[in-house]
Amino acid sequence: MADKIKVSEAMVECLRAEGIKVVFGYPGAAICPFYDELYKSDIKSVLVRHEANGGHAANGYARITGKPAVCIATSGPGATNLLTAIATAYADSVPVVCITGQVNSEQIGSDAFQEADITGSAAPFIKHTYLVKDGLQIGRIFKEAFYLAGSGRPGPVLIDVPMDVQNQMIEFSYPRSAEIRSYKPTSKGNALQVKRVIKEIKDAKKPLLCVGGGVFLSNAQKEVRELAKRFDLPVVTTMMGISVFESDDERFFGMLGMHGSKTANRAVSECDVLLLVGARVGDRAISNPSFVEKNTRIIHIDIDPAEIGKNIKADIPLVGDVKTVVLQILKDAPEMSHADWIGEIKEFDIAPEFKKPKKGRVNPKEFICHLSDVMGENTHVVADVGQNQIWTATHYKIKKGRFLTSGGMGTMGYAVPAAIGAKLADKKSEVLAVCGDGGFQMSFMELATAVQHGADIKVIVMKNNYLGMVREVQDKAYGGRLIAVSLEGSPDFIKLAEAYGIKGVRVSDEKSMHKAFELIKQSGPCVIECAVDDFESTL
Repeated sequence: MADKIKVSEAMVECLRAEGIKVVFGYPGAAICPFYDELYKSDIKSVLVRHEANGGHAANGYARITGKPAVCIATSGPGATNLLTAIATAYADSVPVVCITGQVNSEQIGSDAFQEADITGSAAPFIKHTYLVKDGLQIGRIFKEAFYLAGSGRPGPVLIDVPMDVQNQMIEFSYPRSAEIRSYKPTSKGNALQVKRVIKEIKDAKKPLLCVGGGVFLSNAQKEVRELAKRFDLPVVTTMMGISVFESDDERFFGMLGMHGSKTANRAVSECDVLLLVGARVGDRAISNPSFVEKNTRIIHIDIDPAEIGKNIKADIPLVGDVKTVVLQILKDAPEMSHADWIGEIKEFDIAPEFKKPKKGRVNPKEFICHLSDVMGENTHVVADVGQNQIWTATHYKIKKGRFLTSGGMGTMGYAVPAAIGAKLADKKSEVLAVCGDGGFQMSFMELATAVQHGADIKVIVMKNNYLGMVREVQDKAYGGRLIAVSLEGSPDFIKLAEAYGIKGVRVSDEKSMHKAFELIKQSGPCVIECAVDDFESTL
């Protein structure tokens, strides 16, 4: 007979079997049995300062590694604090396994201290949930959770484990594979549809490739770049597709959508065939899908059949894993030339002009542009949400690094914890977190996490003393009636950084800008505060 071990120990063995090296979380009594076993293991436990940020850090870690990452919280408020991070990961299809403690089994439903129905609460925005009632099932549950999180269309999975179950003694074994009868995601594309795609592009005069975040989820960047080269296609991306192509690629014309470049949007309006790859065509990407549908033949490739035709009709739908499908296309695809069409797009591609800022202020778009010239080519850039997100998405000239942001949920406070996760996943690359002064104040406590765990992140804070994006909306759509958007009373961010033992520089002119760039090149985390005009816009 095999020796029995506690379920909490078995949970750690499950993580080790899945190759987990780092977990992000915040302990409490209901998850202490599991944390006690983590103490005995070689898995690095990163204490965040708020549970949601544990989820965001795992999000950043997963997106850099391409594999499911783990976050942990205790029962009740610990678990409910995770909900925003779960929704954020779900909206962007990020593989995160969330482990929460729960009150003892017999207390469930009794309104016990720190009891919350987290599996029910998370149900609308999670790929799957488990409430562990029998410790003997722990191996199967963990194997399924990691398989579900990382396969098909990735997403978050929650495992809720009552405290008494964590202490249960069991004979443990970990399955080699997960078999879920009702879950069979399609990976290979239909051969006839693949032939139709090739013919459609061959017959097109003005084809356009639109790349979304699904390309990263499939690890298909190389294959998609080869597709663009083979077909000689001009390329635009959604916000989540930024960094599949380097900014200086001759075929790349920027981000489309309501905050995208005029060149990208004009290319979409004038193309005759639009090839959507791993893009869900959200409302911020194409605000008027009916116009595109009337004038354009649409090919849509996606792993999730529910996304095809949901926001825009597809003349040629092709369900499958992006990498697998693109390889199928490349196998039979001839080389093509669309030089005239690309030349036409280049003719209306206008270089940005930066207006001169007020004295004591910097133009944020120009600063971001210069910042991208200073940073190394492998720099990962994590943008928060708001005006800073748009400025970064449209003006940072990405090279070989990744661009990360909360695109679907638009979660303020995402950048700093996600940057920490990204840095711990790739210690050799520089990691920038670009925030507004509103978003930064939602998660600046994680500077302590960066210091404690040696996450050498560079934080840029665009300070305009407003919730800038909301202020811009109120100014344009509500007659300038500004309410609840002033950030008066905010701290001195440089002194705040110094309180954490972090160096900082305030940028208000060209001289201080160069000083900031010198600081960024030094080792260790830093905070750069950019003084931006109060009424600077995203345009």
